[in-house]
Amino acid sequence: MEYEIRGTVMQSVEVTLNQGESVYTEAGGMSWMTANIEMTTDMRGGLMGALKRAVAGESLFVTHYGCNSGTGFVTFTTETPGKIIPIELAEGQSMVCQRDSFMVAEEGVDIEIHMHKRLGAALFGGEGLVLQRITGPGTAFFELSGEIVEYKLEAGQQLKIDPGHIAMMDPTVDFDVSMVRGITNIFLGGEGLFLATVTGPGRIWLQSMPLSNLALRLIPYLPKSRD
Repeated sequence: MEYEIRGTVMQSVEVTLNQGESVYTEAGGMSWMTANIEMTTDMRGGLMGALKRAVAGESLFVTHYGCNSGTGFVTFTTETPGKIIPIELAEGQSMVCQRDSFMVAEEGVDIEIHMHKRLGAALFGGEGLVLQRITGPGTAFFELSGEIVEYKLEAGQQLKIDPGHIAMMDPTVDFDVSMVRGITNIFLGGEGLFLATVTGPGRIWLQSMPLSNLALRLIPYLPKSRD
Protein backbone atom coordinates (compact mmCIF):
# COMPACT_ATOMS: atom_id res chain seq x y z
CA MET A 1 0.00 0.00 0.00
CA GLU A 2 1.15 3.52 -0.85
CA TYR A 3 -0.54 6.86 -0.17
CA GLU A 4 -0.36 10.55 -0.98
CA ILE A 5 -1.89 13.35 1.09
CA ARG A 6 -3.00 16.35 -0.97
CA GLY A 7 -4.26 19.81 -0.11
CA THR A 8 -3.83 22.26 2.74
CA VAL A 9 -7.07 23.25 4.48
CA MET A 10 -9.40 20.51 3.21
CA GLN A 11 -7.05 17.60 2.68
CA SER A 12 -7.51 14.27 0.94
CA VAL A 13 -5.55 11.04 1.08
CA GLU A 14 -5.23 8.89 -2.04
CA VAL A 15 -4.46 5.27 -1.11
CA THR A 16 -2.92 3.14 -3.87
CA LEU A 17 -3.59 -0.59 -3.58
CA ASN A 18 -2.11 -3.55 -5.42
CA GLN A 19 -4.15 -6.64 -6.20
CA GLY A 20 -5.15 -8.38 -2.97
CA GLU A 21 -4.56 -5.33 -0.74
CA SER A 22 -7.41 -3.57 1.06
CA VAL A 23 -8.22 -0.87 3.59
CA TYR A 24 -11.36 -0.09 5.59
CA THR A 25 -13.19 2.96 6.91
CA GLU A 26 -16.51 3.80 8.52
CA ALA A 27 -19.52 3.61 6.23
CA GLY A 28 -19.72 6.57 3.86
CA GLY A 29 -16.05 7.56 4.17
CA MET A 30 -15.01 7.19 0.51
CA SER A 31 -14.96 10.10 -1.97
CA TRP A 32 -13.77 8.57 -5.29
CA MET A 33 -11.94 5.48 -6.57
CA THR A 34 -10.86 3.62 -9.68
CA ALA A 35 -13.14 1.03 -11.29
CA ASN A 36 -11.06 -1.95 -10.15
CA ILE A 37 -11.63 -1.21 -6.45
CA GLU A 38 -14.34 -3.41 -4.92
CA MET A 39 -16.46 -2.33 -1.95
CA THR A 40 -17.82 -4.68 0.72
CA THR A 41 -19.64 -3.60 3.88
CA ASP A 42 -19.97 -5.61 7.08
CA MET A 43 -19.93 -5.52 10.89
CA ARG A 44 -16.19 -5.84 11.37
CA GLY A 45 -15.61 -7.88 14.53
CA GLY A 46 -19.24 -8.98 14.71
CA LEU A 47 -21.94 -7.34 16.85
CA MET A 48 -19.64 -6.62 19.80
CA GLY A 49 -17.05 -5.03 17.54
CA ALA A 50 -19.75 -2.88 15.94
CA LEU A 51 -21.08 -1.75 19.33
CA LYS A 52 -17.59 -0.83 20.52
CA ARG A 53 -17.06 1.27 17.40
CA ALA A 54 -20.41 2.99 17.91
CA VAL A 55 -19.52 3.93 21.50
CA ALA A 56 -16.14 5.20 20.27
CA GLY A 57 -17.87 7.52 17.77
CA GLU A 58 -17.73 5.44 14.59
CA SER A 59 -20.46 3.73 12.52
CA LEU A 60 -21.79 0.25 13.26
CA PHE A 61 -20.77 -0.90 9.78
CA VAL A 62 -17.42 -0.52 8.05
CA THR A 63 -16.66 -0.59 4.34
CA HIS A 64 -13.67 -2.46 2.95
CA TYR A 65 -12.00 -1.31 -0.28
CA GLY A 66 -9.97 -4.01 -2.04
CA CYS A 67 -8.15 -4.05 -5.36
CA ASN A 68 -9.37 -6.99 -7.47
CA SER A 69 -6.85 -6.62 -10.33
CA GLY A 70 -3.71 -4.69 -11.17
CA THR A 71 -3.28 -1.44 -9.25
CA GLY A 72 -5.99 1.01 -8.24
CA PHE A 73 -6.61 3.83 -5.81
CA VAL A 74 -9.31 5.07 -3.47
CA THR A 75 -9.51 8.62 -2.10
CA PHE A 76 -10.83 9.78 1.26
CA THR A 77 -11.46 13.44 2.16
CA THR A 78 -11.80 15.35 5.43
CA GLU A 79 -15.23 16.36 6.69
CA THR A 80 -14.02 19.64 8.25
CA PRO A 81 -11.02 21.98 7.84
CA GLY A 82 -7.98 20.23 9.26
CA LYS A 83 -5.13 17.83 8.66
CA ILE A 84 -4.76 14.13 7.88
CA ILE A 85 -2.12 12.50 10.08
CA PRO A 86 -0.74 9.08 9.02
CA ILE A 87 0.66 6.82 11.76
CA GLU A 88 2.43 3.52 11.11
CA LEU A 89 1.58 1.25 14.03
CA ALA A 90 3.65 -1.79 14.96
CA GLU A 91 2.11 -5.00 16.30
CA GLY A 92 0.29 -4.07 19.52
CA GLN A 93 1.20 -0.36 19.27
CA SER A 94 -1.71 1.98 20.02
CA MET A 95 -2.74 5.61 19.68
CA VAL A 96 -5.39 7.32 21.83
CA CYS A 97 -7.44 9.97 20.02
CA GLN A 98 -10.64 11.97 20.22
CA ARG A 99 -13.92 10.45 19.11
CA ASP A 100 -14.59 10.35 15.38
CA SER A 101 -10.99 11.12 14.40
CA PHE A 102 -10.28 7.71 12.85
CA MET A 103 -10.39 7.99 9.06
CA VAL A 104 -9.11 4.87 7.28
CA ALA A 105 -6.65 2.06 7.99
CA GLU A 106 -5.13 -1.16 6.77
CA GLU A 107 -7.00 -4.34 7.68
CA GLY A 108 -4.67 -5.25 10.56
CA VAL A 109 -5.62 -2.12 12.54
CA ASP A 110 -8.35 -2.33 15.22
CA ILE A 111 -10.62 0.34 16.75
CA GLU A 112 -11.36 0.01 20.46
CA ILE A 113 -12.83 2.07 23.29
CA HIS A 114 -10.44 3.97 25.54
CA MET A 115 -11.74 5.09 28.93
CA HIS A 116 -10.25 7.93 30.96
CA LYS A 117 -8.56 6.68 34.13
CA ARG A 118 -9.66 9.63 36.24
CA LEU A 119 -13.23 10.84 36.78
CA GLY A 120 -12.25 14.51 36.43
CA ALA A 121 -10.64 13.88 33.07
CA ALA A 122 -13.70 11.93 31.95
CA LEU A 123 -16.21 14.60 32.95
CA PHE A 124 -14.30 17.76 32.01
CA GLY A 125 -11.73 16.58 29.47
CA GLY A 126 -13.41 18.20 26.48
CA GLU A 127 -14.08 14.90 24.66
CA GLY A 128 -16.14 13.07 27.29
CA LEU A 129 -15.68 9.73 28.97
CA VAL A 130 -14.92 7.63 25.88
CA LEU A 131 -12.05 8.09 23.44
CA GLN A 132 -10.78 5.92 20.60
CA ARG A 133 -7.85 3.54 20.90
CA ILE A 134 -6.39 2.52 17.53
CA THR A 135 -4.06 -0.50 17.64
CA GLY A 136 -1.75 -1.99 14.99
CA PRO A 137 -0.22 -3.54 13.07
CA GLY A 138 -0.69 -1.33 10.03
CA THR A 139 -0.97 2.25 8.84
CA ALA A 140 -3.89 4.33 10.14
CA PHE A 141 -5.00 7.81 9.06
CA PHE A 142 -6.49 10.32 11.50
CA GLU A 143 -8.57 13.41 10.73
CA LEU A 144 -7.75 16.26 13.14
CA SER A 145 -9.14 19.80 13.23
CA GLY A 146 -7.30 22.95 12.21
CA GLU A 147 -3.51 23.14 12.17
CA ILE A 148 -1.63 20.45 14.11
CA VAL A 149 1.32 20.82 16.49
CA GLU A 150 3.19 17.73 17.71
CA TYR A 151 5.22 17.60 20.92
CA LYS A 152 7.43 14.80 22.21
CA LEU A 153 7.35 14.92 26.00
CA GLU A 154 10.18 13.52 28.09
CA ALA A 155 9.44 11.53 31.25
CA GLY A 156 7.86 13.90 33.78
CA GLN A 157 7.61 16.81 31.34
CA GLN A 158 4.22 18.54 31.52
CA LEU A 159 2.01 20.80 29.43
CA LYS A 160 -1.16 22.58 30.55
CA ILE A 161 -3.72 22.72 27.74
CA ASP A 162 -7.27 23.82 27.06
CA PRO A 163 -8.80 20.30 26.91
CA GLY A 164 -10.48 20.71 23.52
CA HIS A 165 -7.12 21.20 21.81
CA ILE A 166 -5.92 17.68 22.67
CA ALA A 167 -6.40 15.58 19.53
CA MET A 168 -4.23 12.48 19.87
CA MET A 169 -1.49 11.04 22.10
CA ASP A 170 0.55 7.98 22.92
CA PRO A 171 -1.02 5.79 25.64
CA THR A 172 2.08 6.45 27.78
CA VAL A 173 1.05 10.11 28.21
CA ASP A 174 -0.79 10.71 31.49
CA PHE A 175 -3.88 12.92 31.23
CA ASP A 176 -5.66 14.77 34.06
CA VAL A 177 -7.98 17.78 34.36
CA SER A 178 -8.14 20.35 37.15
CA MET A 179 -10.05 23.54 37.82
CA VAL A 180 -8.38 26.85 37.00
CA ARG A 181 -7.06 28.50 40.15
CA GLY A 182 -8.00 32.02 41.21
CA ILE A 183 -11.37 33.79 41.18
CA THR A 184 -10.23 36.44 38.68
CA ASN A 185 -8.85 33.76 36.34
CA ILE A 186 -12.15 31.86 36.48
CA PHE A 187 -14.47 34.82 35.88
CA LEU A 188 -12.28 37.20 33.86
CA GLY A 189 -9.71 34.98 32.16
CA GLY A 190 -12.00 33.83 29.35
CA GLU A 191 -10.30 30.41 29.19
CA GLY A 192 -12.99 28.23 30.80
CA LEU A 193 -13.09 26.53 34.18
CA PHE A 194 -10.76 23.61 33.51
CA LEU A 195 -7.27 22.95 32.20
CA ALA A 196 -5.79 19.61 31.20
CA THR A 197 -2.36 18.56 32.41
CA VAL A 198 -0.50 16.04 30.26
CA THR A 199 2.65 14.37 31.55
CA GLY A 200 5.25 12.49 29.50
CA PRO A 201 6.80 10.35 28.30
CA GLY A 202 5.21 10.21 24.87
CA ARG A 203 3.99 12.18 21.88
CA ILE A 204 0.94 14.42 21.82
CA TRP A 205 -0.79 16.11 18.89
CA LEU A 206 -2.63 19.40 19.54
CA GLN A 207 -5.24 20.91 17.21
CA SER A 208 -5.61 24.65 16.70
CA MET A 209 -9.36 24.60 16.01
CA PRO A 210 -11.47 22.18 18.09
CA LEU A 211 -14.85 21.57 16.45
CA SER A 212 -16.63 22.71 19.61
CA ASN A 213 -14.90 26.12 19.33
CA LEU A 214 -15.81 26.38 15.65
CA ALA A 215 -19.45 25.56 16.41
CA LEU A 216 -19.63 28.33 19.03
CA ARG A 217 -18.16 30.85 16.58
CA LEU A 218 -20.75 29.94 13.94
CA ILE A 219 -23.82 30.23 16.19
CA PRO A 220 -24.22 34.04 15.76
CA TYR A 221 -24.29 33.58 11.96
CA LEU A 222 -26.90 30.82 11.86
CA PRO A 223 -30.43 31.74 10.73
CA LYS A 224 -32.79 32.32 13.62
CA SER A 225 -36.25 30.77 13.56
CA ARG A 226 -39.17 33.15 13.29
CA ASP A 227 -42.17 32.28 15.44
